[in-house]
Amino acid sequence: MTYDYSKYSAYAQTDLSPDGTYLDMYVTRGVPAAASDQTITIGQKYNLRPDLLAFDLYNDSRLWWVFAERNPNTLVDPVGDFTVGTTIYLPNASSLKQSLGL
Repeated sequence: MTYDYSKYSAYAQTDLSPDGTYLDMYVTRGVPAAASDQTITIGQKYNLRPDLLAFDLYNDSRLWWVFAERNPNTLVDPVGDFTVGTTIYLPNASSLKQSLGL
């Protein structure tokens, strides 16, 4: 049974359990590395706020989870590790939206 999450959700490809009461094993969306990716060192404006950076970059705060998917070894906790001084890769907006089917 597939749960119909939004295309913008990190859970879009994760099914429900067989009895339909909870999410099954998480299936990552995957945000592939691309030559067009840039790096940023998180500043005070975005400290603990990946949603603000997602809005500024992609015009959509719902894509906050993309940073954790693209930087899994740096952002183990997608919000708690999003702190001043942390350097992360940023997917290019057009290639990201294309790979997510947005």
